Amino acid sequence: MNIYSYNSTGTKTLIPFEYFTFSGGEEHIRLSHELLSDSVKVEIFDRLTDSSKIMRLMIAVDSLKRVISAYTPIELVIPYFPYARQDRVCVTGEAFGARVMANFINNLGFSKVTIWDAHSDVSPALLDRVENIEQVTILQKCAKLSNLLANGDITLISPDAGASKKTLKISQQFNGIPDIIQANKVRNLKTGEITKTEILGNVKGKHVLIVDDICDGGRTFVELAKELKAEGSLSITLFITHGIFSKGLEVFNGLIEHIYTTDSFKPAHEFIENENINLHIIEM
Repeated sequence: MNIYSYNSTGTKTLIPFEYFTFSGGEEHIRLSHELLSDSVKVEIFDRLTDSSKIMRLMIAVDSLKRVISAYTPIELVIPYFPYARQDRVCVTGEAFGARVMANFINNLGFSKVTIWDAHSDVSPALLDRVENIEQVTILQKCAKLSNLLANGDITLISPDAGASKKTLKISQQFNGIPDIIQANKVRNLKTGEITKTEILGNVKGKHVLIVDDICDGGRTFVELAKELKAEGSLSITLFITHGIFSKGLEVFNGLIEHIYTTDSFKPAHEFIENENINLHIIEM
């Protein structure tokens, strides 16, 4: 977690703080409050990737509100919105995780909440005073990919119906020059396993770019890349906003040559590289 103070001239200052966890599991924070005396705005940047960080955020907000003016706005930037994939209740007895997380954040009373490339329209709808940085905006920060798309040198692949809207928006941003090919995946409803991947177009002899928001274990992209290879794609590149890569990059060996992602889920230095894959981190 980083805490920044902005003064009346717009100068941004990183606010140091101490934190530790008591033996009973309680989080504790102590701010350098002297540096907050001239704040006109405070911004918290955090990657909420485990429960202790969520609790630490709550404690930090309480600490801030005790040392700054009640009229000083506090903004939150959380690139990866936790629980975004739990955006509906599929089976009776499940929790609506996205709403639980949104309620938690809303109750902290931030003046603005910034997230990157929300998994669906549900999360932004649940959050108060939210700004969702769209995927196409993030992608444009990568000059190499932008040039390939602008010149029509690479074909966009939408991995499933859920990604279609975002993929179309990327093509439109580049004046409709890059072609789009839709793919579909068929799952076993009982096990969740992907039983079939279909590509609804001709990829033979083409350089292709798979675009999606989250890569966790990577099974969707592995199965899709196998089909793309089998149908004659010249090269396969993957652009993912939130790279979790819980199974490592080795699952893509021999299938995907280039992977682009951001530092939304973890800092760039924490990614474990793979000698067979060109990994590019877009630092926001």
